[in-house]
Amino acid sequence: MKFAVAQLGARMHYAVPEILESAGALERLYTDLYLGPWTRRALGPLTALPGGGGLRALLGRHCAALPEGRVTSFPALGLAYSRRRARARTPEEQAAVFLWAGETLCRKLAAQGPGAATHTYSFNTAGLEWMRASRARGLKNVVEQTLAPKRVEVELLAREAALHPGWEHAPAGEPTGAVLALAEREEAEWAEADLILCGSGFVREGIAARGGPVERCAVVPYGVAPASGRPGPRLWEEPSRPLRVLTVGAVGLRKGSPYVLETARLCRGQAVFRMVGPIHAEASALHALSQEVEVLGPIPRSEIARQYAWADVFFLPSVCEGSATVTYEALAHGLPVLTTPNAGSVVTHGRDGWVVPLGDTAGMAMCLATLKHDVSCLRSASELAYTTSNSYNIAFYRDRLMNSIQTLA
Repeated sequence: MKFAVAQLGARMHYAVPEILESAGALERLYTDLYLGPWTRRALGPLTALPGGGGLRALLGRHCAALPEGRVTSFPALGLAYSRRRARARTPEEQAAVFLWAGETLCRKLAAQGPGAATHTYSFNTAGLEWMRASRARGLKNVVEQTLAPKRVEVELLAREAALHPGWEHAPAGEPTGAVLALAEREEAEWAEADLILCGSGFVREGIAARGGPVERCAVVPYGVAPASGRPGPRLWEEPSRPLRVLTVGAVGLRKGSPYVLETARLCRGQAVFRMVGPIHAEASALHALSQEVEVLGPIPRSEIARQYAWADVFFLPSVCEGSATVTYEALAHGLPVLTTPNAGSVVTHGRDGWVVPLGDTAGMAMCLATLKHDVSCLRSASELAYTTSNSYNIAFYRDRLMNSIQTLA
């Protein structure tokens, strides 16, 4: 088997093409913006200048394990995609950008041809026309469904917007316009796929709920690299201070930010909360959140490890995910994870964390209060978090992924 991979962005630091390359199964990676060694060397010194955070993020568009000759990039597409995403404000505008990017990438792939590939690997909403052309040539298609289906996401976020007015723009009711077109595009890809990879059972359940081909779905949890650096003093070493609770992800409805606020209010005096990630919330909601939670906004990827080192617990009350990689990262840093079933995590309730029903802020606050007052429980959960992360590293992810796609040989 030889795979041609189509990927917008540096998803999971190019984990899929890197795994395929290590298995001798990568024909080519097609992507938008990717930096070669000369460009990275030229830009490197500029990252130390004031405002160099954006350049540091840009340097992440590279994977040392991939031979340069196996990567074809479309930098003009990448730059235009970045600009359009930055300008998109509403769900309709964002969906229109995703439609444009997926269709544009597929047109460029059609001009390239499949080379020596026998299989394609693409990601939801960015491979439809390419998959159709590849199937006509006799290739087999793998699509990774990175998030619960669009119609499921719209339904969940519409409910959250009704529950939490003023937090964020969200599509109401049934999808229309570009949002509907994106949902239809996603479902059309399922029809062209020989294998649909889902990061969690939550994703597969969403496909089943939409009447999708669940018999062609395989659940393949992700993996992350081992944590770098050492944690700071944890609560069992400094029992007199508040519990430190960290959330990493966009501040808005999908990540459950209103529930972070409500839980923080319930835990006032027992825990301190910190959120890291881009701001999608409206100004009034952000103001209310900032009264209870330290909101840092987006920070460079290279500085995230320092945030994990600060925390005692990781908190992600997500409304809709695929399988949130930040939960894997938190476990690798020895942080027990408090989350919801909708996060698609690998957490075992009561062992290395807690999985609480969506919106149950009283239950969430109770978990955190228990950890504040029973540091032995916190310490045990932290040790088990490390143990769990050992089964969800890149090596195990490679084995799970290759075992799944080899069914198409």
